[in-house]
Amino acid sequence: MINIPPAFIYIIGALLIPLIRIRILKQALVLLIPAIAFWNLVNMPHGVYWTYQFLDYELILGRVDKLSMVFAYVFVIMSFIGMVYAIHIKEYGQHVAALFYVGSTLGVVFAGDLFTLFVFWEIMAIASVFLVWYRKTKASLDAGFRYVLVHLFGGCMLLAGIIIHVVTTGSIAFELFDFGTVAAKFILFGFILNAAVPPLHAWLSDAYPAATITGAVFMTAFTTKSAVYVLLRSFPGVELLVWLGAIMALYGVVYAVLENDIRRLLAYHIISQVGYMVCGVGLGSEMAINGASAHAFCHILYKSVLFMGMGAVIHVTGREKMTDLQGRDLYKKMPITLALYMVGAFSISAVPLFNGFVSKTMIGAAAGLLQRPSIELMLHLASIGTFLHTGLKLPWGVWFGLKKGDEDEIEDVKEPPFNMLLAMGIAAFLCIFTGVYPKVLYDILPYPVHYHPYAASHVVGMIQLLLLTLAAFWIYIDKLGGEATVSLDTDWFYRMFGRGCLWFCNRLLNGIRSGVQGSLSSEVISVGKISKNPYVFLEMVINSIQGKKVLYQDIINRPYNENSYRIQIGIGACAAIIFLFFLGIFYIKAG
Repeated sequence: MINIPPAFIYIIGALLIPLIRIRILKQALVLLIPAIAFWNLVNMPHGVYWTYQFLDYELILGRVDKLSMVFAYVFVIMSFIGMVYAIHIKEYGQHVAALFYVGSTLGVVFAGDLFTLFVFWEIMAIASVFLVWYRKTKASLDAGFRYVLVHLFGGCMLLAGIIIHVVTTGSIAFELFDFGTVAAKFILFGFILNAAVPPLHAWLSDAYPAATITGAVFMTAFTTKSAVYVLLRSFPGVELLVWLGAIMALYGVVYAVLENDIRRLLAYHIISQVGYMVCGVGLGSEMAINGASAHAFCHILYKSVLFMGMGAVIHVTGREKMTDLQGRDLYKKMPITLALYMVGAFSISAVPLFNGFVSKTMIGAAAGLLQRPSIELMLHLASIGTFLHTGLKLPWGVWFGLKKGDEDEIEDVKEPPFNMLLAMGIAAFLCIFTGVYPKVLYDILPYPVHYHPYAASHVVGMIQLLLLTLAAFWIYIDKLGGEATVSLDTDWFYRMFGRGCLWFCNRLLNGIRSGVQGSLSSEVISVGKISKNPYVFLEMVINSIQGKKVLYQDIINRPYNENSYRIQIGIGACAAIIFLFFLGIFYIKAG
């Protein structure tokens, strides 16, 4: 028996945290919330729950089926891992934001109608931006501001599509959409913006590296993967998504080549890996949908390991650039962190016995079965780039690297706090477990799985690909180090647009206003003086009629004197009586 939507377990928990004063109880609560949510999921049968009438519509807060459950399971698991990683933080506002973020994501997963979906979609954007702002640097404040503007714009596009859909169909059901309609195109735009599909992706690589160390771990798991979920729910088989996803997979890899910031490099690989999922959605077959769902599940686990590993490095050293880390022999001082990071690196690179090999190759195989060789080739090329940079270049540059001069030593480097290592260990274990024993993952996928990743041809082919990539890295190792450069991406356009708007308002419009004000200032002063002495205007008119030459400034500057313009009361009373007399005659005749 289920009594409360999983989303509200997190939201209520977030509201309780500020009320608890004892730190250990707060820590226990943030770990207990995911445990309660997971128990709730395990005991949640398939069906429709928590339906409410709103005006003439039915709101559905709990549509439970295999597709929603596979995402719900990994979201709840990741929330527990993220809280373990962040348990040492004393600033509990971050935990409140994270719990709202997770809760709203679960609200999206179980939403059965478009109104409920939109509400949780917007809460997700607002809650997550605080994980960026809590870093409290100028860069994080600016990145967070851009992040929330982009997502609110996407929310407006989604809302526009929902309104058009409801007006034209009369239904608010969240289900498969007809891509040929105008409403569906607006809704798709809102979804792919959250999925970080180029050119709508720059918010991700901009904001994630600027977030707090622990906040970035949460952000890697929820926004883009919830977007994959809604695409699976509403737009499977749309051909546009096939090409967008394949291009996306390559785009992220190409930009990762250029990056020096360690978390920004990983952020671009999020874009690349989500490209596999978007491509799987577009392919639309049962295997492709299974592959996209499985890859979302696996990606959340291994990407969390990668971001937690880099977060641990930043936490210990205070440095975020490969050029500031290479050649310092961190592998001697942080061997456990390195080993756990490499589990995530092998997983994202689809090394056999790790979970990325199970899910990533399923999408490639689905493209092959549908006879899409160009798409399959693009995905393989993206896989090569992933191993080259996440599995080889990044760990080499951070933990090893070649000294290029008299690099300063980083003092007091040691392993991060135990809770951070424990969280990495849990996620790394799950990466290996689901890679070695994929049946546990296959059993929760939307459709029956008839794919065998450990067929000899798959294993040999992938090992050959990895070994050739390793050989290329070893040959060009001197040229693959970090470069202290800044890469321009599509965010340049809206940054320049924003600066253009500021210039237009501050320089152009303000200049016009100042010019007009300057040219009319004397007239404004004269009108102000006339308003202080209304009789001046009448005197000017009379003098002009009589042809008297009186200086304008003498009249304007003359102060008002009530004795000069006072009229005897008898004249006014007589005028009033005459007016009322004629008014009375008029009404008598009219009657």
